[in-house]
Parts: sequence; C-alpha cells; structure tokens
Amino acid sequence: MSSKESTAPQVRLPAEWEPQSAIMLTWPHINTDWRETLSAVEETYFEIAKAVLSSQNLLISCEDSNALERARKELRPIAKKNGTNISSYAVPADDTWARDHGPISVFRDTSPTLVNFTFNAWGDKYASGKDNLITLDLARQGAFAETEIKTVNFILEGGSIESDGKGTLLTTEHCLLQESRNQDLSKADIEITLKRELGVSRILWLSAGYLTGDDTDAHIDTLARFVDTNTICYVACNDQSDEHYFPLKEMEAQLQAFKTREGKPYRLVPLPMPTPVFVDNKRLPATYANFLITNQSVLLPIYDCEQDEAAIAIIQDCFPNRSVIAINCLPLIEQHGSLHCVTMQLHLQPLKGNCV
Repeated sequence: MSSKESTAPQVRLPAEWEPQSAIMLTWPHINTDWRETLSAVEETYFEIAKAVLSSQNLLISCEDSNALERARKELRPIAKKNGTNISSYAVPADDTWARDHGPISVFRDTSPTLVNFTFNAWGDKYASGKDNLITLDLARQGAFAETEIKTVNFILEGGSIESDGKGTLLTTEHCLLQESRNQDLSKADIEITLKRELGVSRILWLSAGYLTGDDTDAHIDTLARFVDTNTICYVACNDQSDEHYFPLKEMEAQLQAFKTREGKPYRLVPLPMPTPVFVDNKRLPATYANFLITNQSVLLPIYDCEQDEAAIAIIQDCFPNRSVIAINCLPLIEQHGSLHCVTMQLHLQPLKGNCV
C-alpha cells in the first residue's frame, strides 16, 4: 500500500458562514406538537423558506404529503423568480427540529460528507424514532445526490456545537456531558469522538449559562455563536433581578478567558435578552443567538419586543456583507426552540433529485 493510500483523509467541520449548498427544513404537520398552532407555525416556516430561496436552494421534507404539496405550490414561484431550487420529499417525522436530527456536514479532504449521528430527542425527552431515521430516509430517496453519508453511533445534535471552520469547537458541558446522551463515555472519550468525526483540534467548553425553558440542556446555539474566527456573539443579561443574570455573567467571564488559536482574547459582542416570553406562566427560551447564516443573508429571530431593533443592528454590524432578514419567531418559541433550531445548512455534491 502506498503512503498516499494509507493516509487518512483530513476532516474539517466548516463554519456556518462558508458557502453552502442548501438549507434543510423538516416541515410541520398535524401529528407534531404544533397541531394546536399549526397555521401560525406554517406561516413562520414559509417566511424562513422564502428568505432562504432568495439566494440559495432549499430541501424540505414532510410526513404529510398534502402539506408538502401546499408548500411546494406556494414556494415554487419564489424559487423560479430567484433562480433557486426546491427539493422536496415525503418522509415520516416525529417533529421538525432539523438542526438536531439533520446530518452534520464535514469535508473529508475536499469532498463533502454528511455525518449521521444518533438523535434521541435531547436525552429521550420525547419520541424520536422517526426523526432519527430522517437522514437515511432522505438519502435513500436521493436527496443528497452523490454525497457520502457516514453513520456514527454517537448521540449529537447540531445545535450543541459551534465551529470556527479552523478546528475550534465551542460547546457546553451541560449538554454534551449529560448522562442521558452518551452515558458510558467520559469527557475525554467524547472529545476523542468529536475530534475524530468532526476534525476539530481543540474544544472550548462552557460550564455556565442557560435559558429557562430550554429542554435541550443548554445548546450552544441559544447562548453563544462564532460570527468569524476571532469573534463570538453571546447572550448577555444586565438585569440583576433576572434569574439569568448570574449564570450568564459567569458564562461571559468564561468567554473572556477563552483564547483564539493565536493566543489572543476573542472579540466578544453581547446580544440583549428579549422581553421575557411566557406561555401558561412558564418562561420560554427566547434568544437572538439562534440566528441562521446563509450564503447572502443572516436570518434573525425576533419576538415582537423593544429589543428587536437593537438585535438587528448588532447582527448587521457583525455581518456587514450580508443582509439581515428578521423573522418573527414567537410561534416557534412556544415549543421551546427558534429559527436556527428548525434549519440545517448542507454541504453537498451537486444537488439533484426532484427539484421543482
């Protein structure tokens, strides 16, 4: 065997701001927890889908073939106008959180690969049998063209990790070290797996920070996000009467202590907390950190409150070369998630399939 043949491929987890092939959405249907608010939630999905199609391709799946056809019919003119494509598939689904049940894109040498981790609904909190099979169901239908699918027996959700594209991973201990996920593995074991499967060389662990009502066990995409290799945007709380004040101050201190690969402090950009959102007297985890970076835009969740404008301005300053598209995500937050949670960016071999 030659040295070239014996050399393992170089694996890299891209940053979200790198060029993407498509955005994946798992469309809501009547048999999900959205049944009581389905009309409002579908409207939010349409807003997200139209924003994506303004500049790039969209892949949608739905268990309900009638809902899928309605989505195609409304979105087809938007795609045609912008020269983008919709690829759509009928696939069974328990729920719609594509960030967490969708595949994670990596590059093996220069070829995109989709890593299919196990999804157990944030530690077996909810049903997940259908969702855990969505990636493989889509692959069998040709949704990912010739892109390789690698299945890994390790529980990991896309919302729990942040990449700078240069080998640094940002995550939280509260999520990844939960016994309800990979209970037989130590922190060292988990690091080994993340480095092997995602190609990262160092991991920044946050041990502080949470949002009330978050049932993901502190996903990083609700708290702190890379906006470039040297900058982290994060949720800040300046109200000492708020229950988040001390945990988020501790998180802020940890972020201040982190260093870039060059050994310098990160530039930190605080985001405001939205006015608290309640349903049935329970506070929901509304956060501006749950934005989605697309090829030409940043889709920012807003919550119809006074902090929205400030958040829009901050994100626009972080992404001067992208337009910021604000989308009201109050319907989504009722089920404890937001915009980034329902989307997943894909890096693929040329997308084909039943594009319409």
